[in-house]
Amino acid sequence: MKTWDVAVIGGGPGGLAAAIEAKKTGAETVIFERGDKLGGILNQCIHTGFGLHTFKRELTGPEYAAEFIREAESLQIPVMLNTFVLNIHGESRVITAMNEEEGLFTVKAKSVVLAMGCRERPRGMLNIPGFRPGGIFSAGTAQRLLNVDGLMPGKDVVILGSGDIGLIMARRITLEGGKVHLVAELMPYSGGLKRNIVQCLDDFGIPLLLSHTITQIRGKDRVEGVTLSKVDENFKPIKGTERDIPCDTVLFSCGLIPENEISAECGVKLSPITGGAEVNQFLETNLSGIFACGNVLHVHDLVDFVSSEASVAGKNAGKFALKNQGGENLPQKEIFIHCEKGVRYTVPQKICISRGLEDVTVRFRVGEVRSNCAITLRCGDRVILSKKKKIVSPGEMETLILPKALLEELATTLPFENKITMGLEE
Repeated sequence: MKTWDVAVIGGGPGGLAAAIEAKKTGAETVIFERGDKLGGILNQCIHTGFGLHTFKRELTGPEYAAEFIREAESLQIPVMLNTFVLNIHGESRVITAMNEEEGLFTVKAKSVVLAMGCRERPRGMLNIPGFRPGGIFSAGTAQRLLNVDGLMPGKDVVILGSGDIGLIMARRITLEGGKVHLVAELMPYSGGLKRNIVQCLDDFGIPLLLSHTITQIRGKDRVEGVTLSKVDENFKPIKGTERDIPCDTVLFSCGLIPENEISAECGVKLSPITGGAEVNQFLETNLSGIFACGNVLHVHDLVDFVSSEASVAGKNAGKFALKNQGGENLPQKEIFIHCEKGVRYTVPQKICISRGLEDVTVRFRVGEVRSNCAITLRCGDRVILSKKKKIVSPGEMETLILPKALLEELATTLPFENKITMGLEE
C-alpha cells in the first residue's frame, strides 16, 4: 500500500491551495479529484470578480483556477483525476478510492485534507407542489449548461432564491437574450453579496422580491408558469397575495450544502449549523490528522477566502505529517467559542492552547441584517474584544482576528475547557 504524507480530497480552489501549501512544507502530497480536470466549480464561472484579494487583480473563474494549477504543476504535485474516493478510515487514515485505470485501490496518508466543496439544495428539499416538467434547474446546473455546454436553459425565467449563483445567472441569461421576470427570496433579506445585487439585478432592471416564494409550478411536460405568494414572519404564504407569472423556466438558488458524506462516515464531527466539520484554529477536525477547508467546511461568499483558509489547512496538514507521523496526543486545553445575540456560527469553533499560539482569524456569519452594531467577544461579563460595524448581513461573511496576546492571556485565566462568547451588541 502506497503511503503519502498528505492526501487532499478535491481539486477545486480549496484543494489546490491546500495541496500547494502542504507541498511547500516538504510533505509528499497528492490530489484526488473526481472530475476530469482541476479547478472545480471555477471552470463554469466565466464572470469576473475573482482574485481581488489574492492576486490584487480581477480574474474570471477559469483564470483564477489556472493560477493555482500552474503553481501545483511547477511543484510537481501528483494529481489523480476521474478518481472517486469512497471512504476514509478515520484512525488509520487509509483511503479507499476507484478509477478506470486502477480499479478499486487503497492508499495510506499521514494526514488528510477534506476539500470536497458543496452542492446545491435541490427542489425536493423545498416542498413546492406541482409536476416535474422540463425547465426546472438549479442555478449551478443552468450555469454549466450555458457557460460550458453552450445551451440556453430557457428564455422566460423566474428565479427563486437570491444566492450569488442565482443573481449571477439572472444577469447571464439577460445578456444572452432571455427574459428574467424577477428574483423571489423567502427571507426578508438577500442571501447574496451586495455587489451582485447591484451589478446583476439593479443594473438590468430585474426586480428582487423579498419575503416571497413560489407556491405552485404549473405545467406537465414543460414549465408554463408559477404562482408567487408573499410570506408572513413565519414564512407561511399569505392568502390573497398570489400572483401568476407565465414562464418556461424556473431556477432555484436556495443555498448550498457541504459535501460531507465521506466526513460523517469516517467519524468527523459535523456542525448542525454549517453542515461542515467542527475544527480548531489549525482547521483540524476532531480526528487527529484530518483537516477540512473551503466550502466543505462552511459555505464561503468569495473564492479568495476559500484559498486563504485552505492554505492554513494545507500548511498544518503538512506539518502534522512531517512532525507527528505517529499521531499526537489530544490538546490539554481548549477554548470554545459560543455564539449568541445574532451570530449564527464561527469557524473555528474552538482554539487549542497546547500547540503554540498565533493570531487566529475567526470567520463567522450573522443571522439577520443589523446596522450600527459591534461584534463583541466576552469572557463571562467582561468584554475582551469589540469591533464596530456599520452593517452586517447573513449574505456576507465577517472576520474577527484574535491577537496572540489575548489568547495567551485567556490561556492562563480561563479554567479547563471554558468558553468565550461572540455576539452582536449596540
